[in-house]
Amino acid sequence: MLSKRYVKSRDVTKVTFYTPADLDAEEIFLVGDFNEWSETATPMEPLKDGRFKVILELEPGKEYQFRYLVNGVEWHNDWDADKYVPNPYSGDNSVVIT
Repeated sequence: MLSKRYVKSRDVTKVTFYTPADLDAEEIFLVGDFNEWSETATPMEPLKDGRFKVILELEPGKEYQFRYLVNGVEWHNDWDADKYVPNPYSGDNSVVIT
């Protein structure tokens, strides 16, 4: 799940990324073109309800591709993303539009 909020004073869009609670994860990283697809740069915070979340400040007016890396081995999409695009490894990437 995604939520977006534009911050005029800093010309950024704050995007909150949430995973579903049913992923059964010890750790989840947000991986995308905003962090050069680093598998460790953006850890997500576990919540009491079983979901994970992270907030990023992204440049408005752009599209960013991303996926969730669960427990270092499973790739998941965000089924509430703004759209999806094919990736070169078979499958799709989620896209958030800011």
